[in-house]
Amino acid sequence: MDLLTALDLFGVFVFALSGGFDAARYKLDILGIFVLAVASGVGGGIIRDVLLGVTPPAVFINETYLMTCLLAGLSVITFASRVKRYFDWVRIADAIGLGVFAAIGASKAIDHDLGWVGVLMISTLSAVGGGVIRDVLLGEIPLVLRADFYAVAAMMGGGTFLIGYELGLGEQVNMILSASVAISARFAAIKFGLSLPKVRGAA
Repeated sequence: MDLLTALDLFGVFVFALSGGFDAARYKLDILGIFVLAVASGVGGGIIRDVLLGVTPPAVFINETYLMTCLLAGLSVITFASRVKRYFDWVRIADAIGLGVFAAIGASKAIDHDLGWVGVLMISTLSAVGGGVIRDVLLGEIPLVLRADFYAVAAMMGGGTFLIGYELGLGEQVNMILSASVAISARFAAIKFGLSLPKVRGAA
């Protein structure tokens, strides 16, 4: 298994775990937990692959992706009674998934010869797509639109990959650096309550 596939599966697992825990918090049934785990885990990757013209998306070719989501869902069901206790860990998992998917999205966008705007867009959509699907299914305004520096962290990761690519960094080093920047930005946003300014007086 190459590094890109390994990181992709890792990102799928932690995003699926986050989606499954959110489903448990909303007291959805077992099917609901699995549905949210799958949607969160592979939603961003499907959006990325479709936009890049990689069809069918990897999740429909490699069953490991689906099995990874189901494993995450099963983990949530097993520990459902402890969701509140572990919720901070879920946020950490979500941040890690964000960074990993941002780096993978940027790498694949460059492989398809996209310009810097396209790379940033694919990187961001890859990172936030699963979370948007999760929030919509739960009837929430997607996190990316309301708080916590979410999309900005993904863009920072994608931008870091672009800079590393231009500087000639090796792909493995660049992937790790890109993911680390996005994850660190997300952690900082969570810890210090960072978010973009909101428009006041519009209501």
